[in-house]
This record gives sequence, C-alpha cells and structure tokens, in this order.
Amino acid sequence: MSDYTRVSPQAALPGYLLSSSFVDVSIVGAGPYGLSIAAFLRKTRLTFRIFGTPLRSWRQQMPKGMLLKSDGFASSLYDPDSAFTLRHYCEENGLPYADVGIPVPIETFVAYGLEFQKRLVPMVEETDVTAVKRVAGGFQLQTADGQTVSSRKVILAAGITHFGYLPDFLAALPRKYVSHSLDHHELSGFRGRTVAVIGAGASAVDLAALLHEAGAGVQLVARRPEIAFHKPSEEPRPIFQRIKSPRSGLGLGWRSRLCTDAPLVFHAMPEKLRFRAVQRHLGPAPGWFVRDKVIGRFPLHLGTTIHGANVENGRVHLQFSKKDGTRTELSVEHLIGATGFRVALSKLSFLHQDLLRQIRAVADTPVLSRSFQSSVPGLYFVGIASANCFGPLTRFAYGAKFTARHLSDHLARGA
Repeated sequence: MSDYTRVSPQAALPGYLLSSSFVDVSIVGAGPYGLSIAAFLRKTRLTFRIFGTPLRSWRQQMPKGMLLKSDGFASSLYDPDSAFTLRHYCEENGLPYADVGIPVPIETFVAYGLEFQKRLVPMVEETDVTAVKRVAGGFQLQTADGQTVSSRKVILAAGITHFGYLPDFLAALPRKYVSHSLDHHELSGFRGRTVAVIGAGASAVDLAALLHEAGAGVQLVARRPEIAFHKPSEEPRPIFQRIKSPRSGLGLGWRSRLCTDAPLVFHAMPEKLRFRAVQRHLGPAPGWFVRDKVIGRFPLHLGTTIHGANVENGRVHLQFSKKDGTRTELSVEHLIGATGFRVALSKLSFLHQDLLRQIRAVADTPVLSRSFQSSVPGLYFVGIASANCFGPLTRFAYGAKFTARHLSDHLARGA
C-alpha cells in the first residue's frame, strides 16, 4: 500500500482531507491562486495538500462594503471545466450579476469563493505553514498545528498578505498611529475619529469613502494631481470600439489584452522592459462606482509633495506642500497608508534562510522559468510574486486562470 492517500478527480466529498505525510505537491496559500491550482490538480494523478485559510486576505484584510474593481466575468475562481463561476453562484442565489456593468460586492465574492472551496477543493487544511526547508528529494514543511510534511514540490501562493508596503517615513512610526490599508476590515471603530489616508488608487479611495460612511472625519492626501476613476463598463459596444480598445480581464485596451492573452510572450521580454511594464501599466485607478462617494464628500489634497510625518501629543502630524507650493501640516488621530504592495522574498519569514539564499532574485523578487519554477528545482511562485516575470496579469485574481492551467499541465507532465 502507498504511504499516501491519493485524491482522485472524482473525490468531491466535503471535508475530505489528504492527510499523508508525503505528497507530490504542497500548495501554501488558499486564496484565488491556491484554490484554482488545487482544483486543476484534482484532474491529474498527482497527490497534493493545500494549506491556509480560504480567502483570508479577502475576508479579514479588506474593508467591509468594498466593491471589486474587476468586472463580474473577471472575478471567478477557476477549475478545468468552468463548473462553478461567479455567474453560477449568483444565479443559484438570486444575486445581481452581469459580466460587465454591475460591481461585485466583496461579501458576494467571499461567499462565492468559500462555496467554490467547499465544492471543488474540500481538502484545504486551515493551518499556516510556518517553515519550509529544502531536504533530499524535495522539501519539508512545518505547520502551525504541529505537522511535518514532506513534498517533492512546493507552490507558494502567498498572495498580498506578506507584501504590504509603507514608505520609510511611515514605517518608522508606531502602529498605534500609522497602519497599512491591509490592516483594516472593520471600520466602525473609526467613527468620530480623524483619519488621513495616503494614496490615489482603488485601495486608498475605496477606504476613504468607506471611512466617511462609517462616520470618520477623513481626508485623502496624494501625490497625483487627480484621481483617475475608471469609466463605467458598457455592453454592447460598437464594433469599431471593440477593435480599437478590446476588453480584457484587466480592463480595456490592447496593452491589457496582450497582458492577459500572451503572458508567455511577456516572460520572453527583456528584464528591464518587464519590470517597467509591471510598474507603469494599470496605475492607481479607483472604480467609477465610488466617484460619487468621494467627490465633494470630504477634503482631497491632490498634487502634493509629502515631506514627512511625526507623532506628537497623541496625534499624527503629516507635512506636505500643495500644488501652489503652500506648505501644510495635517493633524489627525490616525494615518493609513494605502501605499500598495511590493514583493520581497525577504518578507517570507517561513522560508528557511538556506533556502532563501538559493533562490535567484532580482530586486528581491524571484526569477522564474516559463513554468513558474524558481532557481530551486521544485519550488514555484505564483500570484503577485510572479508578476515581474509574467506581467500585470498575475497581480490580479484573473491571472489564476492562466496560472492554474499552465502550471498544472507542467506538473502533470513531470509526474
């Protein structure tokens, strides 16, 4: 008898666990990428385990009431048969849905994602992986609940949880007074308090709007001279518009369409061009649906130059210059940096130091093969950590479709 339990493609019993101590593949992370990859792997002969809290960052680290910027058709999780999309879930539950034009509430997306996990990836083990090290024949993982797991290959689908970025002038201040947008799910505690939000992207603008609705005295500060709200999605569009600016899972335009349709071409581009494209394409841009919740609702300080911040007498003092050169100091009880995410291998504390040193990296991001494999054989990175190699597509949940199909095919061929 084998020393592990094999998951067959037909095994779909809720709560079914793959509990062997040795498997072909271990997936670390149960967000859209981890769950989609697991759904695809179930159609192969590979044995695998998947660890993590399903949709944790969506459930616990994004503000209640938020609307997804991605269209409905680009907000699904993925399985080989497209058996359970967001459209399916909304139709089953009588919820409003359209491929484009109807924003998706985060609560709907989370409920759908949890149902996807229950139906298609019931073997998720809700425990964190606390250590990964390289051993003869593969890798050894330690989990928070005391398990030791040996695996030939490991897929790191860590998501954005580890990569929240604060500029040095904010990161140096006490977290009692300064935090990252990723730290806030429940906003009711800010009622009656003064808050400044730094940033002009979707995270910043959505959070500021929701803080205002929660009763906070919020102000938004940004370097950009204006907030670049997305335009509403419309269907049907005239054929000349569809040719001039085709739709993609990342939005309208040929650049976005090429990002979604040709990630392997992106991978073949020179490193300098790839990094520049990831940094510049799809810059900060909130959804159209939040505009009326922002404009004229609370102060916006745009086109500013931020000089610094300090904490004094229980308040945060933010110093910046306005467009006309006037220097201003804003004093609030709390400051939130919606300053984005930066992949940094050094932040993945569960990776053993010897393993980290073996991973070839550029700018602290992994260099990956066409199959998402790092310089350490058998170690794969997906999601936002793979964006500098595969393009803006893998910064978004929509990229899980390509990733899951391409990576599962690669792993199945090597089984």
